[in-house]
Amino acid sequence: MRLLVVLVNYHGHDLTVDCLRSLKPELDALPDAQIGLCDNGSGEEDVRQLLEAVEQLDFGERLTFTAIFPNRGFTGGNNEIIRPALESGCPPDAVLLLNNDTIVPPGAIQKLVEFFEQRPDVAVCGSRLEYPDGETQRAARRTLTFMSELESYARIGILSRLLAPWVVAPAEQNQPHECGWVPGAALMMRREVLEKVGLLDEDLYTYFDDVDFCLRAKRAGWPTWYVPESRIVHLVGKTTGVTTTENRPKRRPSYWFWARRHYFLKNFGPWHATLADLAAIMGLCLWKLRLAVGRRTNPDPPHLLADLIRHSVFRTGFRLCPVENPVAGEKPTPQTIPLSSPVSTSPTN
Repeated sequence: MRLLVVLVNYHGHDLTVDCLRSLKPELDALPDAQIGLCDNGSGEEDVRQLLEAVEQLDFGERLTFTAIFPNRGFTGGNNEIIRPALESGCPPDAVLLLNNDTIVPPGAIQKLVEFFEQRPDVAVCGSRLEYPDGETQRAARRTLTFMSELESYARIGILSRLLAPWVVAPAEQNQPHECGWVPGAALMMRREVLEKVGLLDEDLYTYFDDVDFCLRAKRAGWPTWYVPESRIVHLVGKTTGVTTTENRPKRRPSYWFWARRHYFLKNFGPWHATLADLAAIMGLCLWKLRLAVGRRTNPDPPHLLADLIRHSVFRTGFRLCPVENPVAGEKPTPQTIPLSSPVSTSPTN
């Protein structure tokens, strides 16, 4: 199977190099696998450092490097690699999205490839994601709906039990099974599903793109499968920087809320988006009341309730619009990238 592994880097040189280093044994076992690495607007100096490190890893012609500017989000960075690969004379049979804040243990990607080879009826699958200590991140998720929003934000035991069928991250299962979606940190897709439903939705910029893609695939006849035998270590939040150095959440960026809004409006329409916002706000109010009564510390990002209200359809209306790129106004700087073998470089603006 011809496999294209796609990594996107944004000011994450060390993470990306560690991820690539863990990938080397996998490529030795998968002779038809290639890596497409995209630097997503880090700037000239970061690109130079990353390219020098990649050349030292010596992937030969099995890695291509592309630098773009400005940052086009998770969706745009991945699509920059996937689109030309699909249009080439020898397109991949499958594409694996892999976060640069992951470490790939031996055999993890081989397990996904073997699953695809054994199950030609499956076109989308994903790995078990783990913290460094081995604890599961429950990557087999259920599709996001207004019911799941109520449960996720309220976090009240009796309510969670009543809404058990809508819990987004149910208890871990040790056998492959169908699920609603898997995170884009380790998401494999056959070429056929990409050709049928399209690439990642760049109108989402970053966030909600994985659940959106899996939902589009399911509606086109390709459900998502979870493959727990494939285990990948995921350093949550390191790519996007949503946590501080003390591992506490930062305030969520505005584009996270706009992507959430876009996901619900696009996939379910105005009424469902209204219910989703109402459920999230009500659920979070219940959660805050519980914290106040129990005098417990709030683990949520700062100003979460105010931000949910500010970005809700009650304030923003129902017009479907793309998420604004927060760095769209940045002007490109000249990119001087050394064009040396064995790495193929493709700088674009």
